[in-house]
Amino acid sequence: MSDLFTSEISDRICSHINEDHQDAVLLYAQKFGSSPNATAAKMLSIDAQGMNLTAEVSGENLPIRVEFDHTLKDAEDAHHTLIDMLKQARTQK
Repeated sequence: MSDLFTSEISDRICSHINEDHQDAVLLYAQKFGSSPNATAAKMLSIDAQGMNLTAEVSGENLPIRVEFDHTLKDAEDAHHTLIDMLKQARTQK
């Protein structure tokens, strides 16, 4: 994890995403995590290269790593990248 993505920043982002944007995390798992049959998902951590999720698929919790298309610069870049990924995932339906 780069210095820009301390465990505190990762925890803050994950907490916000998991509490307020559960539908987005599920789409990340389905569309970018090669788990189209996932029924629930949770963001475990985020770093400059990607995010770690866990997804429920057929009653099992599976770990998923989603790599970003670029190295994130900071938390603001993470915010914009996650929004862009959500928009992309929604158009892939």
